Amino acid sequence: MPEVTASMVKDLREKTGAGMMDCKKALNECKGEMEAAVDWLRKKGLSAAAKKAGRVAAEGLVAVAAQGAKAAVVEVNAETDFVAMNEKFQKFTLETPKVALEVGTDAEKIKSAAFPGGTASVQDTLTNLIATVGENMTIRRAAVLEVGQGVVATYVHNCLAPNLGKIGVLVGIESEADPAKLQELGKQLAMHIAAARPEALSIADVDTKNLERERNVLAEQARASGKPEAIIEKMVEGRLRKYYEEVVLLEQIYVCDGESRVAQVVEKASKDLGKPVKITGFVRFQLGEGIEKAQCDFASEVAQMAK
Repeated sequence: MPEVTASMVKDLREKTGAGMMDCKKALNECKGEMEAAVDWLRKKGLSAAAKKAGRVAAEGLVAVAAQGAKAAVVEVNAETDFVAMNEKFQKFTLETPKVALEVGTDAEKIKSAAFPGGTASVQDTLTNLIATVGENMTIRRAAVLEVGQGVVATYVHNCLAPNLGKIGVLVGIESEADPAKLQELGKQLAMHIAAARPEALSIADVDTKNLERERNVLAEQARASGKPEAIIEKMVEGRLRKYYEEVVLLEQIYVCDGESRVAQVVEKASKDLGKPVKITGFVRFQLGEGIEKAQCDFASEVAQMAK
């Protein structure tokens, strides 16, 4: 029989929400077989979160937290939008980026850290919340931005409460200028990022694979015109400038005035504030982006339940 380790007990607790001693007993009874131990706990009525862990969690909330010249954004997912209105879920999500500010973005470090205001870990607090609310929930991702001197501005779109909503943005601004003025500029830039969805800060930061794919597509489109390769190359370079305007933050048209490029807005801010201003980075989290949601019409769902 394989030895039951503390790590195995921890994993089973995270999967089921059962107590540590119950998890250890289940593993011993099932000779270390994880799934058999899950079933053992379910049969005993000790598994609070069993069966929920496999369900798709694509709803939830995004929260931000700031501390000095540093800020964090975290996405916490649940199965239904209804849970986003739950006060306990909102409190958990709001507190989680504060943990990320302390321990960084590694998911395991966040889970094992103490939850603010209590003695339980973040993971234990989440496991208990899953058992209480009755839905699968996950801390999907976290990001932290920090500047040496300046501010990291935050913005949340579709707010349910301060610092809590569906889209969260961080933008780092390096400068010796007045922090209050930088925060004002940062808030406007963060609103732009929320709306314009840039993928890179500068042209040099554009993903090389994405750029090559775009170049190949544009080249094929240009060849359809029947023009010589030398002309095609110039056509592609011209169209790539349009691509940069779509995906590069500094090349985008600033949504707040509809005419200036973001790079020009930053340049003007440097002159107005009397100190150099530089955007050092940004993060944009939109709830559920990249998660494939299970699609099921209501009639099919009822029929499935009837079976």
